[in-house]
Amino acid sequence: MSSMNFAASPQAYRESAVLTAPPERLVVMLYDGAGRFLFQAATAMREGDVPTAHERLRRAERIVEHLLATLDMSQGEIAERLEAIYVFCLQLLGEGRIRQDADALDKVAELLGELREAWAELASGAVAATA
Repeated sequence: MSSMNFAASPQAYRESAVLTAPPERLVVMLYDGAGRFLFQAATAMREGDVPTAHERLRRAERIVEHLLATLDMSQGEIAERLEAIYVFCLQLLGEGRIRQDADALDKVAELLGELREAWAELASGAVAATA
């Protein structure tokens, strides 16, 4: 009987990080995932690997769709602006898929990267405030 050291398991670490993260940190993790999938999709697209590009792009789209669906619209102008950005990102990703335009994916990754930095600052401030 082999004993598995969960501390050494990257999957167990990721699951633990997600389960214990504050909400702001979870949003940062979602942005990180979207950025990673968009990079992989754009790379595959540029290499002509359509199936991989499609699969990675779909994963990024699911993350943006989740971010959009979980917006708290009672937060007013900020939520409305984020909603507009997410809708724009999804439109640009759809156009990128149709035209096989990796540059469109890069634009979305850049935009989400900027939002990610803002959320990371918010998350670090939230962590500092609770420490």
